[in-house]
Amino acid sequence: MTGQATFWRGDAPLVLASGSATRLQLLEAAGLPVEVIRPDIDERAIEADFLAMGGRPAGVASALADAKASSVSPSHPGRIVLSADQMLVCEGHPFHKPEDAAAAERQVAMLAGRKHELTSAFALARDGRIIGRGVSSAMLAMRPLTPGFIKDYVTMAGPAVTSSVGGYQLEGLGIHLFETIEGDHSTILGLPMLSLLATLRELDLVA
Repeated sequence: MTGQATFWRGDAPLVLASGSATRLQLLEAAGLPVEVIRPDIDERAIEADFLAMGGRPAGVASALADAKASSVSPSHPGRIVLSADQMLVCEGHPFHKPEDAAAAERQVAMLAGRKHELTSAFALARDGRIIGRGVSSAMLAMRPLTPGFIKDYVTMAGPAVTSSVGGYQLEGLGIHLFETIEGDHSTILGLPMLSLLATLRELDLVA
């Protein structure tokens, strides 16, 4: 066990069922050993089924986190599998990762001058069973923006605008878009670390 992993009490590294580089960085910065296994699920189909059954848009993040953990866990017996997902909702309208720069411009334009809720959820699984969950939300107010500014922002931000819902990364150039932010920083980045670490302590998996 390396010096970076001194807080981890598991017998093997944590399995992260996510391809998010930001989530991986958050976990490694907290001294947790991590192995990445990308889940293979149809996220939009799961979301559609969840909403069709009367689920609220903000709850999609939890449903997807559960599905990711449940899909990866059975093939890694005895291991602790962590998954996470995020949902952005503005005035009842859910947002997903923009497909390209033009879609990112449209998303930022829709959010400009408005408040939106960003919900991040995680699930922990072992042997195919969910053993822990958590969810946290943040409220962000984007300042009014001109079409020219939005276009310049998307151009300068480059491919990063397609890697996050809303077309922004708060840890990068996206910080220029906002007036006020209410909520935990790691929640906004996509993994509510305080809630996750509290849950891992309850399971005696971290010191």
